[in-house]
Amino acid sequence: MVRVYTIASGKGGTGKTTVSVNLGTMLAMLGKETYLMDADIGMANIGLILGLQDAPVTLHEILAGKNNIDDGIYQGPAGLKVIPSGISLQGFQQADPDKIRDVLSEIVKRCEFLLIDAPAGISKDGVVPLAVADEVILVVNPDLSSIVDALKTKILTEVVGGHVLGTIVNRVDPSRSESISRKMEKALGVKVIGIIPEDPNVRRAAAARTPMVVKYPDSPASKAIQRIASELAGIAYKEETARVPGEGFIERFSKALFKKKSGT
Repeated sequence: MVRVYTIASGKGGTGKTTVSVNLGTMLAMLGKETYLMDADIGMANIGLILGLQDAPVTLHEILAGKNNIDDGIYQGPAGLKVIPSGISLQGFQQADPDKIRDVLSEIVKRCEFLLIDAPAGISKDGVVPLAVADEVILVVNPDLSSIVDALKTKILTEVVGGHVLGTIVNRVDPSRSESISRKMEKALGVKVIGIIPEDPNVRRAAAARTPMVVKYPDSPASKAIQRIASELAGIAYKEETARVPGEGFIERFSKALFKKKSGT
């Protein structure tokens, strides 16, 4: 059964896209056929994070009717399939966001998990990802403005007929995890499905254009992602689930990163 999750946040800067990339990569590492689509056609970031900023075909071209879906699917780390959005203003102007539903209806035929990285904030472009997903996951920081904006996104999701599964609280002081979880559940009215601690390896992995769960699998933030992915996949969490047996794991993925999906 295909599961479609939209990863959303009320405001920019919460680490939503980094969470999306690492969660998608981890699901792929767990053996799940996973697609990740950047639905932020105005302020796309997935391509930048994964070194796909020069991809010849992106969601922009697909939504403009210039290319088909297969042309815009790229091989990411651990077998993750990535559909980036473009970063050009011209491409954004030509893209028709109303066609996103058609793209999604085609992608879900091919995968077990589809993660949609939604635009931050409340906009017309952001409504469709909230409405079409099986469930929405909110990425929130432990500060008042982020919580307030996440609550607005939750309300909007419910208005358009969507459902919020829960929230991932990102960049948390480890000493405050338990109290933060209680406060978030009370403030947002949804369960906390994961807490990701503040971790310097997040920035180091971003600088290397490599998902943290691949570059630093033993880091605290990576382990948090592993727990969340295992729960979504219905797999009992074990720390070793992040590891693929065999020598040269990182090297093999590094060579395979971002090659165009064969035959597309």
